[in-house]
Amino acid sequence: MSRTPLHPTREQIELPMVLDCLSDPIRLAIVYQLAQQERVSSELRCGDFSGLGAKSNLAYHFAKLRECGLMQTRVAGTNRFMRLRREDLDVRFPGLLDAVIKSAAKDAERLQLVVGCDVVEAD
Repeated sequence: MSRTPLHPTREQIELPMVLDCLSDPIRLAIVYQLAQQERVSSELRCGDFSGLGAKSNLAYHFAKLRECGLMQTRVAGTNRFMRLRREDLDVRFPGLLDAVIKSAAKDAERLQLVVGCDVVEAD
């Protein structure tokens, strides 16, 4: 049995599901952090988000982000590395991700989206 989590194809990513997923403040914070780290490293580990909540709660949010097509998860040993599916989202919904991130950046402090996370260099 493969440990690789299932991800929707590019064509299966649906706008209502993406927008619904982004309506949750924790999931918006996860997407915002992933976007902020794209310049340095394309992936973050699950533990990099520990400031946002308990492991079980975060696992739920990671699954929702993966299932709607916002995030891709890669399993390496006991670690899970996550990254935004920017290319797929930009093809499906041009400008959407940038608009969401820009809006979230304006409200980051109020929404408590800025939390420290360690940067992991991609393999």
